[in-house]
Amino acid sequence: MQRQGLYKICVSLITPNIEDMHSRKKLPVIVGGTNYYIESLLWRVLVDTGQENEESGKGGGASNRKAELEKLGGAELHKRLAEVDPKMAAMLHPNDARKIARSLQVHEETGVPHSCWLEEQRGQEGGGGLGGPLRFPDPCIFWLHADMEALDKRLDARVDEMLSLGLIEELGDFHARYNQERVQDSSQDYQHGIFQSIGFKEFHEYLTTPETSTQQEKDALRDKGIEALKIATRRYARKQNKWVRNRFLKRPGDHVPAVYGLDVTDVSRWEETVLTPALQILDSLRKGEQPAVEPIRVEGAEQRNKRSRYTCDLCDKVIIGDLEWTGEACRLTSHITTATAVPYTGCCDNVISPQPT
Repeated sequence: MQRQGLYKICVSLITPNIEDMHSRKKLPVIVGGTNYYIESLLWRVLVDTGQENEESGKGGGASNRKAELEKLGGAELHKRLAEVDPKMAAMLHPNDARKIARSLQVHEETGVPHSCWLEEQRGQEGGGGLGGPLRFPDPCIFWLHADMEALDKRLDARVDEMLSLGLIEELGDFHARYNQERVQDSSQDYQHGIFQSIGFKEFHEYLTTPETSTQQEKDALRDKGIEALKIATRRYARKQNKWVRNRFLKRPGDHVPAVYGLDVTDVSRWEETVLTPALQILDSLRKGEQPAVEPIRVEGAEQRNKRSRYTCDLCDKVIIGDLEWTGEACRLTSHITTATAVPYTGCCDNVISPQPT
């Protein structure tokens, strides 16, 4: 499992440095990285859950195998998963081919059902609903967030800067080297590896424009690609915010780091709205005192089961998660009396020996 290996390598390189800093009474500060890397560093994991797309963009046998499985389609994959891991199959929607393929891959490569790995992980002392225990005591998270209108303008400006630095030319060169032959064979794949990266598939039409096209037609496709890139970038920013809310703010259990929000809407007020509050919070925590600023909290998140499986005889529909079902039931109130819920209990009969992370 290539991506799991990459995470483990990164964590194994970083954790000794953090432990060394702790031994010298120094405060480690981790900045940047994807949310998934940050989460893997904060919590101990036995196997990654496949919650995020493969962002590394590097091919390999494991990623190729997952891609092969996904081509079978959700229905066939869900049938196969139900045979080897019925508990995991009950947690995943039949149309979610990516996650189902990931669970099948875990079973193929470890010989243990994915659901059992996750249950072992949650069952460790300090583990919770979304993973294992914290690696280090008393961590805290600073979430730099901004007003969405201001953030959208900042993201658009970032795309414009990338364009001025030669993004189109770079994409054209990459397309000629690695994708043009695929397009000619109709075998291009924008769902896996580096080809799924934001900024490439958005320019597919422009990069594959016939030589006979007029300059006006080419310019129109170029502008279309630029707008698509800006939309995809803004959408990804919202996805990152959603990840923070779902995986950090709504994380069930007691072993969850406090999340402090810092407003970066107006970067000209950086010291006032970001630096000074952050230093004050850290100073209070270092002294064992309660910071003047309260961490962000989300009420009621613990009561929702994200793994409940609802089926409705009226429309032959499967819905995963209490929140999703509530939204569906609000639209079709008659479903309340006809649907059945199967909660995820998390029990697993397999005995797993913990592996080092």
